[in-house]
Amino acid sequence: MPHRHGPALNQRLVIAMVGLPARGKTYTARKLSRYLAWRGYKTKVFNVGNYRRDSVGAAVPAAFFDPANESAAASRQKIALEALTDMLKWIRESGQVAIYDATNSTKMRRKRIRNRCARVGVRVLFIETICNDKAIVENNIIETKLTSPDYKGVASAKAVADFRARIAHYEHAYQTITSEAISYIKVIDVGRQVVSNRIQGYLMGQIVNFLMNLHISSRKIYLTRHGQSLANMKDIVGSDSDLSPLGKKYAEKLAEYVHTHLKPPYTVWTSTLKRTRQTAKAIGHSTMQIKALDEIDAGICDGLSYEEIERRWPDEFAARATDKLHYRYPRGESYDDVIERVNPLIIEIERQNFPLLVIGHQAVLRTLYAYLADKPRSEAPHLEVPLHVIIELTPKAYGCEERRISLL
Repeated sequence: MPHRHGPALNQRLVIAMVGLPARGKTYTARKLSRYLAWRGYKTKVFNVGNYRRDSVGAAVPAAFFDPANESAAASRQKIALEALTDMLKWIRESGQVAIYDATNSTKMRRKRIRNRCARVGVRVLFIETICNDKAIVENNIIETKLTSPDYKGVASAKAVADFRARIAHYEHAYQTITSEAISYIKVIDVGRQVVSNRIQGYLMGQIVNFLMNLHISSRKIYLTRHGQSLANMKDIVGSDSDLSPLGKKYAEKLAEYVHTHLKPPYTVWTSTLKRTRQTAKAIGHSTMQIKALDEIDAGICDGLSYEEIERRWPDEFAARATDKLHYRYPRGESYDDVIERVNPLIIEIERQNFPLLVIGHQAVLRTLYAYLADKPRSEAPHLEVPLHVIIELTPKAYGCEERRISLL
């Protein structure tokens, strides 16, 4: 089952990617895998390209992908079936969501996937990535495929020519999804248009919502805690205290940094609590105060120091130390709860096209950072998000670049 406080997943799911090369299949698969794992689903990507490289090596010419090349076609089919078999074994034994990342470009190939999954009682959702924007395709070829293991050590011009020839082979045999009898999502031009069919249940609905807001525009995301508060000085949990003198100094330094490094338009989010609003005030920019960004609710422990909590409720203190992810403060929240609370903000962050500055609190920023930096959900409660430091994140196709700037 997924995390105990989140939505139940009553049935295992296979997500089968569909699309020509350089259309964003692997990018979409990896982003979706990261999101679902962050939500608490046991998720794994099975990339057929990796199986091919392990089987026949990375340096295969474009002719290997020619559908008229019978021996190569037989080899590719065998490799695809090996990945499919491994995937189904994994999902039968322990998995919840398996993502089959391959071109799956013909009706016959997709029928085989459906039949194999049906035999073991697993539902299938196809995600077809279609891109008619030549500029996006060219960018994908140059930025992504030239860094692929397939072209390691190959001159750029030769790699591009070979990859275009590979795409042409796939185009000759490609068949888009037309059947209305299957569950599918078509993502056109990286989210410009999303078409869905036979979407059933909570999980598929969440996937549609996520893909509708996904894009590849380059932008920076800045995460920072509020300046030191009076409660921080006393090691008090929660509360709604004002900034300390040092916290006010950080607010001024943060404003200087923003004015120097962020060019409009940009967006500033804060929680509804005083210490984040006071930190943002010096920037002089309109802010969105978002209740979902408020610090973890400490329940009956709010306003107490950790020393007081240990003295009053030693069992609670010990339980929290044992399992911070699932531990829920009496009449309060757990990290699991916080992840569910900020889930809509992840969707909103994915929608952003311009720089975003989030001024928040330690627990909440830990959960956001875990998603953006692709950290395991189990590590979220222990991630380092110190005071008076800006975490600058730049999402990329296959990860996230990170830089930390200490202002005090």
